Amino acid sequence: MTDPGTSTPTLLRGESLVKTYPDGDVRALRGVTLEISEGEFVAITGPSGCGKSTLLHLMGGLDRPTSGEIAFRGESLNRLDVDRFRAQHLGFVFQSFYLIPTLTASQNVQVPMFEASWPRTERNHRAMRILEEVGLAHRANHLPKRLSVGERQRVAIARALANEPILLLADEPTGNLDSTTQREVLDLLARIRTERRLTMMIVTHSGEVAAAADREIRLKDGLIVQ
Repeated sequence: MTDPGTSTPTLLRGESLVKTYPDGDVRALRGVTLEISEGEFVAITGPSGCGKSTLLHLMGGLDRPTSGEIAFRGESLNRLDVDRFRAQHLGFVFQSFYLIPTLTASQNVQVPMFEASWPRTERNHRAMRILEEVGLAHRANHLPKRLSVGERQRVAIARALANEPILLLADEPTGNLDSTTQREVLDLLARIRTERRLTMMIVTHSGEVAAAADREIRLKDGLIVQ
């Protein structure tokens, strides 16, 4: 499967996605279809409550659509082991970081590695290498409470890279940052994307983040409007 008009393969496709929450009063998505090509950086934008985070969670297998289908490299997620799919191919970055407060930066980065059952020395080596990549090797043994907000986000990004993903999904990764730190994190994501040849899908309210993307998909009331 290829993206229309290009020779770039489609990595992820959502077809006619509908998501209705159990009480029936909230229909977060109303039939969304989109394709994400390999190596593409896509920004998902729109007003609060329009379905941006819901779409991201569906595309990453964190939740299932009420109806519709998601395919990864042409294969339906319904036919895949979703936990293994996420562990092997995806990295997630969240606005609130979700770092474990009792673990050091290095230990937080290692958390996803336990899925692969790597030995401790290998985990330590990989964590240090990734922390160096995001400019935080010197803070490896610090707990989250001793890190700045920007440093915590860098640790969260490092953790998302722990299992060498090919797809990075981020939900408002710069939402808690001041303008200077936002720029630093955006530059970091752009560099990592280039060096690792990542595909990135980022939910954002930031015009600067959206402008840096290859393509912007704008949602309103659970539908793509742009």
